[in-house]
Amino acid sequence: MTTATDMLSGKGHTDENFPVASKLISARHRAPILAFYKFVRAGDDVADNNVLTPDKKIELLEGLADALTGDGPPDPQAEPLKAQLAARKLPPRHALDLLEAFKLDARKSRYANFQELMAYCSLSAMPVGRFVLDVHGEDQSTTWPPSDAICAALQIINHLQDCGKDYRALDRVYLPDDIMRKHNARYEDLGGGKATPELLAVFRELADRCQDLLDEGRALVPAIRDTRLALEISAIHRLASTLTLWLKTRDPLSEKVHFSKAAFLATTLGSALATLAQRTFRSARAGSMRSEA
Repeated sequence: MTTATDMLSGKGHTDENFPVASKLISARHRAPILAFYKFVRAGDDVADNNVLTPDKKIELLEGLADALTGDGPPDPQAEPLKAQLAARKLPPRHALDLLEAFKLDARKSRYANFQELMAYCSLSAMPVGRFVLDVHGEDQSTTWPPSDAICAALQIINHLQDCGKDYRALDRVYLPDDIMRKHNARYEDLGGGKATPELLAVFRELADRCQDLLDEGRALVPAIRDTRLALEISAIHRLASTLTLWLKTRDPLSEKVHFSKAAFLATTLGSALATLAQRTFRSARAGSMRSEA
C-alpha cells in the first residue's frame, strides 16, 4: 500500500530558501517547529509527486490529516507533530490548513487573479508563520497580520523561482491569469530556457507585489517579544527583500535566483546582528527613560 512516507523527496529543512528553525531560535522551540516542518514536507511531497493521480494524492493527504487529529491510524510523518501539539496544548489547525493547500495543488493548476493566489497563500503560507508565532506565545492580534504578509511574499517568491520547473513537471502555474494576459504572456513560454519579454514583465509585476507585502510585514519584528525569534524573522525579511530585487531584474528561467550558501549566511548573520543592536539600544533607552522618570 502506498503511503505518504513512500513519497518523501528527501528534502530537509536545511534545503529551503529561508531559515527553518535555525540556531537563532531558542532550542526549546525548535522541536515543535521541526515536527511541523516534517509533517508539512510529507504533504508537500505528496502534492508535488508527478506520478500519483489527483485522487490518490488527496487520499494520502486526508490520511495525514486523520493521523494528526487521531481520526485515523497513526502515520510516522504525523506522530512527532501530534506529540508536540499535545505537549504545547496547541490545536492542529495550521497544519491542517497546509494540507488543504496541498489538496488544491492536487486538483488546481491555474489561478485567475492575484486575489485568488492570495487565497491560496492563506492556506499554503500564512499558517506557517502563525504556527511559529503561536509556539512562541506571541500576541496573535499584533503579529499575525504582518506575518501573513511576509509569508505570502515568501510563497510568491518561491513560485517565481520555480515557475519553469512547476510548469514542466506538473503543468502547474501560480502566475495569475489576468496578469499573464495583461502582459500578453503565454503559459507555454514557461517551458522555454529563457523568459520572453512578456514573461519578464509578469515577473516584475509580481515582484513588485511581493515588495508591497514585505513593506506591510515590516511591522512584525518590532511587535515580537521573543528576541531570538525577532532575529530569525528579520533575517528572513532581509533575504526575501534581496530576492525580490533580483526577481525584478533576473530571469528565473535562465538564471539562478537563489543565494549561495556564503551569501545566505552573511545576509542572515548581518540582519540578525543589526536587529539585535537595535533591540538592545531600544531596551537601554527605555530603561534610561524609566530611571529618569
